[in-house]
Amino acid sequence: MDPDLSRISALPLWQGKTEITPLGGGRTNLNFTVKDGTGTYVVRLGEDIPAHHVMRFNELAASLAANKAGLSPEVVFADKGITVIRHIKSKTLSEADVGRPDYLGRIVALVKRCHIEVPLHLRGPALVFWVFHVIRDYAATLEAHNSRYLAKAAEFLELAKGLEAAIGPVELVFGHNDLMAANILDDGQRLWLIDWDYAGFNSPLFDLGGLASNNGLSAAQENDMLTHYYGAPPDAGLLHRYYAMKCASLMREVMWSMVSEEISDLDVDYAAYTAENLGRFERAIAEFKQRQARLPASA
Repeated sequence: MDPDLSRISALPLWQGKTEITPLGGGRTNLNFTVKDGTGTYVVRLGEDIPAHHVMRFNELAASLAANKAGLSPEVVFADKGITVIRHIKSKTLSEADVGRPDYLGRIVALVKRCHIEVPLHLRGPALVFWVFHVIRDYAATLEAHNSRYLAKAAEFLELAKGLEAAIGPVELVFGHNDLMAANILDDGQRLWLIDWDYAGFNSPLFDLGGLASNNGLSAAQENDMLTHYYGAPPDAGLLHRYYAMKCASLMREVMWSMVSEEISDLDVDYAAYTAENLGRFERAIAEFKQRQARLPASA
């Protein structure tokens, strides 16, 4: 039997016959569904990935806190490199779903609850996920691997200096930091937030920028998103900081994929993912520069 399946089968929590099915979609771990005599569960297999700032103790702590806050499914078992979560019968959202008027406000409310309520339940050490530190660290990793992207990484480091300055001081919240559509579930009654690999204290603008850039939101949808989150339409200053963080979020996603090309042995076409997100980043940074050029000199 496959070693992963053997490990899952041997867990002490199963009752009766088990049915194990691979579950696709993971880019930093392997996922399976398991049915036994008591119900259906999701099993996640994955070790620490320091190059990606993924530490499983942190993922577990965030998952437990998010469950206590009512945002995420129950963790029923955890051991080194393995987590078992209660399965939620639900629809996994698509990118197109995220921008729909009947979803966007609910998703933003879910994200805001994450920012405010999850840290109230968090226990033990916690990580900070500051995108510009991640970008600098990714550049060092690419240099260590003599990556074919070294020239692009150097260009990114220069751009990041300006983006970090444009954002300025930030409010600190507890971020999910990986707001892909696939990490949001709809059970027909409510939304759930899953997969806490990158969770940590951060600016709310990072989650908002990631939500927009990962799901192709239009400028009008971004304005609606910011209005939902802040309770009023965004002013010019907030928009400037937001678009800078959106660019940083995309830059980090591109560099995540570049680094994955070097270090990951999962069966994922990282080169294609790099190219896709590089295109998104180049469009976003061009738009940001145009917006910046139109700002008053005192801004």
